[in-house]
Amino acid sequence: MKNITVFLGSRLPKDPIYIEAVKALGEAIANNHNTLIYGGAQVGTMGILADAALNKNGKVIGIMPKVLSDKEILHPGITETFIVKDMHERKALLQEMGDVFITMPGGCGSMEEIFEIITARQIGIHTKPFCFINIDNFYKGIQDYLENAFEQGFISEKDFNDIHFFDSIEALMESNLI
Repeated sequence: MKNITVFLGSRLPKDPIYIEAVKALGEAIANNHNTLIYGGAQVGTMGILADAALNKNGKVIGIMPKVLSDKEILHPGITETFIVKDMHERKALLQEMGDVFITMPGGCGSMEEIFEIITARQIGIHTKPFCFINIDNFYKGIQDYLENAFEQGFISEKDFNDIHFFDSIEALMESNLI
């Protein structure tokens, strides 16, 4: 069993393809007897992910800053909740508790979170795997950026080879990353 930390949005996307992928990921995490670690919200794709895992009897742990829990977006049905002081503590605990990090399509917060994980791995803070779920080429621009940074020498070959992109939840599952 692994703790799977997932970064994703607090808003709902316009295209339902992303919602279906989030549901599939939540179900896959639970069906494989892994624990979902996420931001703790009941809104947006975060809530959909948690509900999908819970509906398959999965264990779901949420980590939320006090300021957000006061705004009543905390998911009331998750297995365990950690209320932390601020976003910095949230990201630190998400990183500490996770064995694997997955980034689903999301906004700026999702990018901040995964790039902090990537940087921490590059400087030796951890050796945990991470990936982007590139549904409908959502992360094509990020993939192009990272390839260019590698080609220009800003990312080492070892670090570049640690970056994984999957076009579907099925491809992620076939990789045995989770």
